Amino acid sequence: MHICKVKGNVWATRKEESLKGQKFLIVVNVDESQREIGTPYVAIDNIGAGVGELVIVASGSSARKVSDESMPVDAAIVGIIDSMEIDSGS
Repeated sequence: MHICKVKGNVWATRKEESLKGQKFLIVVNVDESQREIGTPYVAIDNIGAGVGELVIVASGSSARKVSDESMPVDAAIVGIIDSMEIDSGS
């Protein structure tokens, strides 16, 4: 699983039949300081996340288990982060 920030929405009027009714969001991985890492990507959202929120994203076969396993999904939002606490190691 990854910690990500929601950057935006994706609308696709034409898509694979099994994806109808799914909400798509653009997310980007972030580090412990919430700095963006890597390239943004699309994840399905059945949780109700919004732009600017920190979320937990499952990827690969785990993402397909969130919904119908026949959907061609590689990333799925599985939680909205309320807060994080990180041990500074001191």
